[in-house]
Amino acid sequence: HGYGLVMGPVNEVTSEGLPLLWARDIPPKHDPEFPIVRPEIYFGERANEYIIVNTKSKELDYPAGDQNVYTHYQGAGGVPLSGFLRKVAFVFRFGTLKILLSRDITPESRLLFRREITERLRAIAPFFLYDNDPYPVLADGRIFWIVDGYTWSDRFPYAQPIRGRLNYIRNSVKAVVDAYNGTVSFYLADAEDPVVQCYNRVFPGLLKPLAEMPASLKSHLRYPQDLFEVQSAVYARYHMTNPQVFYNQEDLWTTPDELVEGNETPMEPYYTIMRLPGEAKAEYVLLLPFTPRQKSNLIAWMAARSDDPHYGQILVYRFPKEKLIYGPMQIAARIDQDAQISQQFTLWGQRGVQVLRGNLLVIPVKNSLLYIQPVYLQAERGKIPELRRVIVAYEERIAMRETLNEALQDIFSGWTPAPASPTTAGPRAPPAADLSGIGKDAWTIFQRGQERLQKGDWTGYGRAMEELADVLRRLKDSSR
Repeated sequence: HGYGLVMGPVNEVTSEGLPLLWARDIPPKHDPEFPIVRPEIYFGERANEYIIVNTKSKELDYPAGDQNVYTHYQGAGGVPLSGFLRKVAFVFRFGTLKILLSRDITPESRLLFRREITERLRAIAPFFLYDNDPYPVLADGRIFWIVDGYTWSDRFPYAQPIRGRLNYIRNSVKAVVDAYNGTVSFYLADAEDPVVQCYNRVFPGLLKPLAEMPASLKSHLRYPQDLFEVQSAVYARYHMTNPQVFYNQEDLWTTPDELVEGNETPMEPYYTIMRLPGEAKAEYVLLLPFTPRQKSNLIAWMAARSDDPHYGQILVYRFPKEKLIYGPMQIAARIDQDAQISQQFTLWGQRGVQVLRGNLLVIPVKNSLLYIQPVYLQAERGKIPELRRVIVAYEERIAMRETLNEALQDIFSGWTPAPASPTTAGPRAPPAADLSGIGKDAWTIFQRGQERLQKGDWTGYGRAMEELADVLRRLKDSSR
């Protein structure tokens, strides 16, 4: 069986640039806030062979120095090997005589098979499609897998197929698999879907109401990425409501490219915590920007919400076409053209170190965008990437510093507005001292928000982000 887990925050690292882990090591050492009672993993993404537990042979739990720690399975998973005919049946099922001839098997022994979670789900309900990214969660001290299930069809009238055959898809099911027992539970996530209603009548008792899902698991539900990719691909074309514009494909959108590890690849949707415009607090969203076809500037972004009571809502924010909003590849070009950043990259490369630039995060801030990209260094021999720099771009400014806080401080505390055109009437720019004070205010508010975030105070964090947005708007107004 597998054993243990690692878990850490996405916004903190150690002084060496390595992940800060809240759960680590074998046996697990963990933060008191995240107890781990049952770290064993008998059912997972790679467990595709059968095993027999509770035999006379010792079962290795984990190594401890020059000694090994052994265990016996205490769960309810598997099929008891209590009779001769049952053993014979499994001999034919797996094509081995060991099950019948082994002297280690006792009446208390149990055979566990179909331990790969997607295969397990398909054996129970093969009429659903399952998401390509099952994700583990820690709830009540145990490890569970959550898998999004879809109802689908290729025969929906007057609907355009996507990905070759599908022209109807809905995320109607949330499946949960216990990593220790292998227990599977299907929850009805979309009761209005007529297809899943039919399955629910054909197989009564298969689907539980979503309200019966334990709160410790329900809080981990997220909007599925596979469905979001399908919806964003369709919306990129069908956002055009004018028949003439649609016929000529004049306003077709596409997914932007980004530069990752030196390679230009399509940007994938990414999960982030942010405060959506008009909302009072930050929330967990799935985000994807859009660019016009054959262009690099951003034209819009789409966000899917995951937190109650707004789960499943999709929002689209469009940028004015008359204003240039930099896209990921344009930001990448500006980073490459920055003299200080390119010089530092060249210096690192001469020392036999590979510079790895991570995914570019595009974070909406009021009516503008904040771009954040991590920079990792990886030695040729060790092959362990370490976070060494963070690049932040905001409007016309770019900064690369050791931490995100330092980069934000550099961006905002060193803000110098462009001089007003002599022929353009408008408010005078405030003196540099005032701008420095605004930058310090932004830095103070950001630090307070990070403290609230670390304490899990989402309300306080949302208020801090709202205050920060107001300060950024002041900076934006002062530069006009």
